[in-house]
Amino acid sequence: MLSRLTRPQAVAVCALPVVALLATAAFAPLPFSVAQPGLTANVLGAYKGTQVITISGAPTRTTTGQLRMTTIEATGPDQDVSLGDVLDGWFRTDQAVLPRDSVYPSGDTVKEIEAHNTEQMKQSQDAATEAALKYLGKSSKDVKVTLKLADVGGPSAGLLFTLGIIDKLDGDGSGGDLTGGRNIAGTGTIAEDGTVGAVGGVSLKTQAARRDGATVFLVPKAECGDAKAELPKGLRLVPVTTLKGAVDALVSLEKGKGSVPSC
Repeated sequence: MLSRLTRPQAVAVCALPVVALLATAAFAPLPFSVAQPGLTANVLGAYKGTQVITISGAPTRTTTGQLRMTTIEATGPDQDVSLGDVLDGWFRTDQAVLPRDSVYPSGDTVKEIEAHNTEQMKQSQDAATEAALKYLGKSSKDVKVTLKLADVGGPSAGLLFTLGIIDKLDGDGSGGDLTGGRNIAGTGTIAEDGTVGAVGGVSLKTQAARRDGATVFLVPKAECGDAKAELPKGLRLVPVTTLKGAVDALVSLEKGKGSVPSC
């Protein structure tokens, strides 16, 4: 049949399946999530009317400055993402296209994912409390720490929770604030031994941090490259690998003495 058609007609006939495939792909749901900068919250203060960090069993300090945990917002696990959404997000600096399985566990229902994120947050809060008290030489038998942050899940606020507890109990160790009065943001998981872990979505979190007034951003050292990729003007990156390293960097920054690492 094609031999009896002119060349333009034959090309048009052959192109039809390709066009149909592209049209189908344009509207078919794809296994991706589109993420953007999310909320930030000052762990030294209140969020949605509830104090984030509450401590009993030990004297606490009145702090100045802010320690802001950061998040990303991603399309939901049950929300369809089309080719158009992917292409739009791919070329925008304020969005990122991520495999859905890297954002949400594959095969889980929305309720199961929410439960998983809630459990990760609880584990992160427990680890943050243990890491902070261990760093300060205090016992969880004597000091009770309660952490509350509504509508946020996952483990990535661990480092900021830990620093918030330390600032409320001990500040910089010599009467000053760990923040030095600055608006400091950051991200990173925390282990009970003080190890800081990578989290993902850092380039979007730096944008959220700067949007909400932060001038310093604590980033897991392994993610320096990602953080520098779309770094907002006016935001200083401080890479960390351990809780001690993070505290030392903040104290050096506050006092203007010693070295402050950079990416």
